[in-house]
Amino acid sequence: MPDKDANLKLLANDEKDLKVFSAYLQDAVIISQDIKFLLKNKTFACIFNRFMWEDAEQGVFRDNRRVRSALVFKNILKVKSKNINIKNKSRILEFLALETTKLKNDNYNLKLIFSGGGVISMEAEFIDSTLEDFSESWTTKYKPKHKI
Repeated sequence: MPDKDANLKLLANDEKDLKVFSAYLQDAVIISQDIKFLLKNKTFACIFNRFMWEDAEQGVFRDNRRVRSALVFKNILKVKSKNINIKNKSRILEFLALETTKLKNDNYNLKLIFSGGGVISMEAEFIDSTLEDFSESWTTKYKPKHKI
């Protein structure tokens, strides 16, 4: 059984940090009901089933594992989505990447990009984000594959 103390716990304060988040979240899956924007708190949060690439890449004979991970962004002013039906609460979305762009007003545009053309776009006053595993990991037979 993997060590729970080895769970990921990261903080992002700039665009470079968010590239690390993007790498760790690649191929994570999420359902629509696990995506929340708390307007009053200016907080956007997602709960992913994250594929543990850091384990899978340590050796060919290791089990493929997933873990529950919380991605939280603070100081979010607005959120838009494209090609994501939030009414379909059980639809599975597969995470591809997190893109960050600096806007003319010095805010940031943060995009969560999913397979099938789904995008969640957020405007943030500044980058203040965390990515944290919060469960025991479990074995999965499926290992994501990418065509080069």
